[in-house]
Amino acid sequence: MDFATSAGRSTSDYDITQTEEDQLALACSSEDRETNCWGCGLRVSVAAYASVFKCGWCGAITKEHVVKNDSIRLRRWRDRCFVTVVISFMLFFICTGVWAVYPAIFSISYFCGVFHLAITVILSVCTLSSFCLSAFQPAGVPPIIIWGSYPAVGQGGLQNYAFCHYCSKPKSPLVHHCRSCGTCVLGMDHHCPFIGNCVGSANHRSFILFLLSTVISTIYVVIMTFYSALHIWPPVEHNRSLSRLSGFASPVFNFGVLKENILAFFRSAVFLSARGVVLVYLFIASFSVGTGLSVLLWQQLSFIYVGKTYLSHLIAVDSEEVMERDCQNLTRFFGFPSKTTAYLPSYFKSRKAHEK
Repeated sequence: MDFATSAGRSTSDYDITQTEEDQLALACSSEDRETNCWGCGLRVSVAAYASVFKCGWCGAITKEHVVKNDSIRLRRWRDRCFVTVVISFMLFFICTGVWAVYPAIFSISYFCGVFHLAITVILSVCTLSSFCLSAFQPAGVPPIIIWGSYPAVGQGGLQNYAFCHYCSKPKSPLVHHCRSCGTCVLGMDHHCPFIGNCVGSANHRSFILFLLSTVISTIYVVIMTFYSALHIWPPVEHNRSLSRLSGFASPVFNFGVLKENILAFFRSAVFLSARGVVLVYLFIASFSVGTGLSVLLWQQLSFIYVGKTYLSHLIAVDSEEVMERDCQNLTRFFGFPSKTTAYLPSYFKSRKAHEK
């Protein structure tokens, strides 16, 4: 009896002690802790469990326990390979296009050949120069601001600024760190591996001009290769007896005649010369590349029209701001005077996308 009573007392004492320890641990975890703000250097009292907090003086946002990933060497090699392939591909298109197309063009007349050669030179220079500007110039360097000292940083001086743990400097809501480039980019739209660079505020216009000139060039190549291929294509042997009866036969018979003509056309491709094979390849490649880049160009112009970038559209940076869907965003982007929109039709100007 005494043993049972002592055992019961010891168990009850243990339960009371464990409950007190849990309450003490919960009280300690709910206590605030003090830390330094990276923006102004002042002491900030935050909750013990808070990993993200905002300074009440300068407005800087602090994120703790950030895991850094500095393995960017492989990405840089990937971008360099992409840039080399793209430049080689464009030079191949220009050289083989001139070799395959212009004998047929100069056969029409000497003036026609010189005219189209001048167009080729202009399109090639515009495409290569815009590519080099978008690929080899900085995408957008963030402005230098004062931070880390209380007297120098005023109230709200770093509002909604965050600290980049990779570059060890502050970044505004319009600045994003690119892990492929290893630097912070102002007005970042996206990282394009084909130019080996980010698309930001400094080279966004060059990137759009590169897409525009490339789309125009591919359309021109499609037209010229199709015209040249018709001149050097081997003759197609048609079944004349079937073609005469096709108008009086059933739809099934007409479909068979069409099928025979298509097969005859492809059988004649066996006798194509090397120039003809190159023309077919240029036609298919130009049509494919032009279609893909047209979609990308339309997407980019759509975001510019609403005053956003692709990245801000994804993370909704400007969701609380009033954004205008207007052609003034396009004219402002390309550097045209604001009075240009006065000559545009009224249906190009729409209402605001968001209203407060």
